[in-house]
Amino acid sequence: MRVISAAEVQAALDFETLVGRLRDVFRRGAEAPLRHHHEIPITGEPAQTLLLMPAWQPGRYVGVKIVTVTPGNGGRGLPSVMGAYLLIDGRNGAPSALIDGPMLTLRRTAAASALASAYLSRPDSSKLLMIGTGALAPHLIAAHAAVRSIREILVWGRTPAKAQRLAKSIKLKNVAVDATDDLEGAVRGADVVSCATLSNEPLVRGDWLSPGQHLDLVGAFRPEMRETDSEVFRRARVFVDTREGALSEGGDLLQAIAAGAFDPADLAADLFELTRGERAGRRFYDQITLFKSTGSALEDLAAAQLTVERA
Repeated sequence: MRVISAAEVQAALDFETLVGRLRDVFRRGAEAPLRHHHEIPITGEPAQTLLLMPAWQPGRYVGVKIVTVTPGNGGRGLPSVMGAYLLIDGRNGAPSALIDGPMLTLRRTAAASALASAYLSRPDSSKLLMIGTGALAPHLIAAHAAVRSIREILVWGRTPAKAQRLAKSIKLKNVAVDATDDLEGAVRGADVVSCATLSNEPLVRGDWLSPGQHLDLVGAFRPEMRETDSEVFRRARVFVDTREGALSEGGDLLQAIAAGAFDPADLAADLFELTRGERAGRRFYDQITLFKSTGSALEDLAAAQLTVERA
């Protein structure tokens, strides 16, 4: 069985290739049950969460990602999210590879947002706003730049110094990158707004949105979390990666539904329908589009297969 490191995963999963692979796997489909959540108490600190994310293509591959989320690790100087991906030969059941889980997740999550953007953002989109400065942010920036001709990037974070550091670390040819502390102004001026935060309170307001924008919402992966207010969902045409995941875990979406601001029947499409041409993406230039990502084990399986092929 091969053991594949984070550096090998990142080198194997360039976004142009990975976005194409995700498009193919959503078109073909695979079995991907909703992920399992298990709360594990730890004395004297917040509970640990164990996540199990299986997926399989009969006769080809079986895979499962095992992730732990341990909030108390911050005080120990350790990452709060750790994990690994086990890829198994679907014909004989033999383990094929053990793959670094965090890097696999970062790359496939960003690639899914880029895949959605390829259908939903305006083709001439050139200004990107990144809200959030965590581990996912640089991957989202690179992924969006892989599918659109991004020329200007602004980074906003709760801690300005982190936003400055992230902005300085981004090295994309012919792209101007800077940090900002004016969130409202940055939202109003962006073509694509990507959010990846742990916020429980709205950061983006619906009355800030401009015609023709695309919103990429990656945080708010629990029902109590949110990155936008409900007015955003009133104004936007809403798309999701998977309906099952978004309607059970997408905090922004669930709270907008509870507030009466959005009807689940109005979900425009998921990535299965977009990639198969069963539903339209952006319909006109001035339309506001929104993609709510909650992640799918299908994406992990596709990324793991590509990693093993190329690492």
